[in-house]
Amino acid sequence: MKPDLFEAPDYYNLDELLSDEHKLVRQAARDWVKRDVSPIIEEYAQKAEFPEQIIGGLAEIGAFGPYIPEEYGGAGLDQISYGLIMQEIERGDSGVRSTASVQSSLVMYPIYKYGTEEQRKKYLPKLASGEWMGCFGLTEPDHGSNPGGMTTNYKDMGDHYLLNGAKMWISNAPFAQVAVVWAKNEEGRIHGLIVERGMEGFSTPETHNKWSLRASATGELIFDNVKVPKENLLPNKSGLGAPLGCLDSARYGIAWGAIGAAMDCYDTALRYSKERIQFGKPIGQFQLQQKKLAEMITEITKAQLLAWRVGVMRNAGTATSAQISMAKRNNVDMAINIAREARQMLGGMGITGEYSLMRHSMNLESVITYEGTHDIHLLITGLDITGLNAFS
Repeated sequence: MKPDLFEAPDYYNLDELLSDEHKLVRQAARDWVKRDVSPIIEEYAQKAEFPEQIIGGLAEIGAFGPYIPEEYGGAGLDQISYGLIMQEIERGDSGVRSTASVQSSLVMYPIYKYGTEEQRKKYLPKLASGEWMGCFGLTEPDHGSNPGGMTTNYKDMGDHYLLNGAKMWISNAPFAQVAVVWAKNEEGRIHGLIVERGMEGFSTPETHNKWSLRASATGELIFDNVKVPKENLLPNKSGLGAPLGCLDSARYGIAWGAIGAAMDCYDTALRYSKERIQFGKPIGQFQLQQKKLAEMITEITKAQLLAWRVGVMRNAGTATSAQISMAKRNNVDMAINIAREARQMLGGMGITGEYSLMRHSMNLESVITYEGTHDIHLLITGLDITGLNAFS
């Protein structure tokens, strides 16, 4: 196993914009990735397994609900700290960051924002510690970019709800103890329900044969007349805006996370360009290779500024959904292009597991699709600037 020699690029001295706490949080995450993720991640990606032994470490670095108040087990950090943690984890692997993103933004966030005090006290501390893992049930087999068309539904049976339907492409589903599931009531209104493993009729078959996010566990959620206690309904927000509010938080984390993947690819390509000799000199001395590297660091720097600014607005409560969409779309597109260019710079070595480039490139094919596809985010921006709806 090659040592993890990663050095983070900071071409515009953006560290000057960060507090001492931000830097400490980032360093703790970076050290953990170097110690506990980098040495094993290629092996787990090759065998398509999630390394469950890292769950405790994710909890220790505050990756589960970092912005959740300490009284509920969270770290009580700000939004930039959350972003920096996601950046460092995705530098290690997008699938590992997906596990943390889902736990934080799609499970803990809705329970904290939309749940009762009893629900917060019951679920959040166990989710923050990693004792329980969670998943988020929104996407359905026939409803991806159009979640409002969902058919999963529940009926009021007097002393409980009866839940039926199916969700797919669900990160963490195979091992999650808790699922936050979005379903329509008898009036067609979307609500969130907390479904627990062990409820009769609830199953989570795993999705196999993935070429992307291979070190992340993905599955389905199947509900066959599942009896859900009434106290498991999230009461404080309903309608499609409820799950979309969770996606805002997740997309924000992805905007930071993608920078981490891009940084790793850039750092790998830069280091290789100085070591690989062709025609009697390092390939980094050739103009075309310098062009690739110069464009990479330029795009990374632009993405860093975008993520930082959205983080400042998130802290102030002023960031709009459309602004978050722009950051997610831009930064993931930036990362996937850098992964491809870096892979080309390494030639044949770039496709091997000795380097992270091909794994990042494959992973980012999922990241550019989930939490809103590349094209859907473009239309969100289009709607925001024109006021004209191109979705229907």
